[in-house]
Amino acid sequence: EVQVAESGGGSVQAGGSLRLSCTASGFSFDESDMGWYRQAPGDNCELVTSISSDGTTYYRDSVKGRFTISRDNAKSTVYLQMNSLKAEDTAVYYCAANRRVSGSTFLTPSYAYWGQGTQVTVSS
Repeated sequence: EVQVAESGGGSVQAGGSLRLSCTASGFSFDESDMGWYRQAPGDNCELVTSISSDGTTYYRDSVKGRFTISRDNAKSTVYLQMNSLKAEDTAVYYCAANRRVSGSTFLTPSYAYWGQGTQVTVSS
């Protein structure tokens, strides 16, 4: 059974930091690309950042220099360190796991598994 579980969300003031974790099981984590998405109220879900199985990373422009994605294959966990948070970062953050190979690329991904999401609220 595949399990994908996020943790680490919460409320923080603008300029603060949070670290999200995503622990996954039930598939070959070390061979899988992983991603973080977010969805704010009334907005579409958007890809925030992703990390490939070999450590290549992607960041959307609005988070470059503030967010860092990393992975620990021994723990089957991917992290999202978020610094200098802004009110516009407020959203539900979702971990996406195991990018599909067919019909999907690293920059235009389709993921097989998703977590339940964790709320991040940044107050200004």
